[in-house]
Amino acid sequence: MKKILITIASVLLISCTGKQQKEIPSYSAEQFYKNVSLSGGSFSSDENELLVSSNETGIFNVFEINIADGSRRQITSSTTDSYFSIDYVPGTKQILYSADKGGNENSHIYLLKEDGSVTDLTPGDAVKAMFSGWSKDKKTMYFQSNKRDPRFFDLYKMNPGGWKEEMIYKNTEGYDFGGSTKDRSILALVKSISTSENRLFLYNSSSGKITEISEPENPGTYNGSGFSDDKKYFYYTTDAGKEFTYLVSYEISTGNRNVIYETDWDVAMAGLSENDKYRAIVINEDARYVLKIFDVATGKEIQYPTIPGANIVNVNISDSEKLLMLMLGTSKSTGDIYVCRFGDTELKKLTSTMNPEINPDNLVYAQMVRFPSFDGMTIPAVYYKPLTASVRSKVPALVMVHGGPGGQSTIDYNPLIQFLVNHDYAVLAVNNRGSSGYGKTFFKMDDRDH
Repeated sequence: MKKILITIASVLLISCTGKQQKEIPSYSAEQFYKNVSLSGGSFSSDENELLVSSNETGIFNVFEINIADGSRRQITSSTTDSYFSIDYVPGTKQILYSADKGGNENSHIYLLKEDGSVTDLTPGDAVKAMFSGWSKDKKTMYFQSNKRDPRFFDLYKMNPGGWKEEMIYKNTEGYDFGGSTKDRSILALVKSISTSENRLFLYNSSSGKITEISEPENPGTYNGSGFSDDKKYFYYTTDAGKEFTYLVSYEISTGNRNVIYETDWDVAMAGLSENDKYRAIVINEDARYVLKIFDVATGKEIQYPTIPGANIVNVNISDSEKLLMLMLGTSKSTGDIYVCRFGDTELKKLTSTMNPEINPDNLVYAQMVRFPSFDGMTIPAVYYKPLTASVRSKVPALVMVHGGPGGQSTIDYNPLIQFLVNHDYAVLAVNNRGSSGYGKTFFKMDDRDH
């Protein structure tokens, strides 16, 4: 096998006219991977800080970022297990984070107090627990746990201060939790059938009644996307009867349904801000995640500052509905956190996760291309062309096939691909039939034929 040199070198580009262009340095594989990874982005109660997880210490720890000046403070100092931020305890500087032990994937919820003391709120050797949000008044925390039965996740609540758990939904049928009203009086429950079909139900905790939202005569994927603040409407996404996933409102008292957003791409995610002022919709648009924000009252799309070609990694609207946090990346830059006020024309960048040894100007933007397959089917692919490549300067090419079943190659930063391209290999990341993001017909094309 050919060995790829990873020593620093330089390539002098010469255009077809013979004019010299800038020198493009060759970076090592280590340099391409030497970036910081971030997750989270919860606002503090006063909305002056953001709580995030970062692996800049070599393992994930919890950090707090000051929104005004971008300074950050390390909160935890683990050197063995990764700690992932969850949220601030409302009205305090106490922090919730998630961690497992030695990679056993049985993550627990931990409380870190202002004095530095830590309490495991969900103890147990074989227990896995997942945070599920706060009540409307912020006085109750909800979480899921398989403490009772390792096969199923039940729903619990705890009140800050006492931190005593109380089961509020016993899951004996193997449902997945698909959202709820803020008081958890109505739960959305999902039953998986296959990779391209599931069933969606609403459970009324007062009456114990279960109502099916999915339509058995119109099968497809159905996934919860939240409830209105007044509990009158339930929102869900589905591809039932159509090629792409779309957003539907369901009036709980009448059962009336109304399509409230659809396009020629999948609606990947939708959600409402704290008081239903804004609706955020993320669309899987040709291998890139695009965010649209709408004013719920008027239906008008809200404009916000962004970065051309950026891929949405994460989005959060503060409880006051004044601040927007975005995590954005491109094919030649890692994901960073930005914040703006609604109405601003510029984003404030709070992090710099890219290895400073690498100049993004020396990397390449991904391009979407399409080609006909053996039977005439058009196949989409993400194409990375080296800066050194031209009609007169041929380069070898590699075809990269993503995992599955399903899955998708997307336009985001991939250190392996950028390393190969930087060393004069063209890369074609193919979204072969069976890939997600291109309609359910395309997604099912490799069923029973992997």
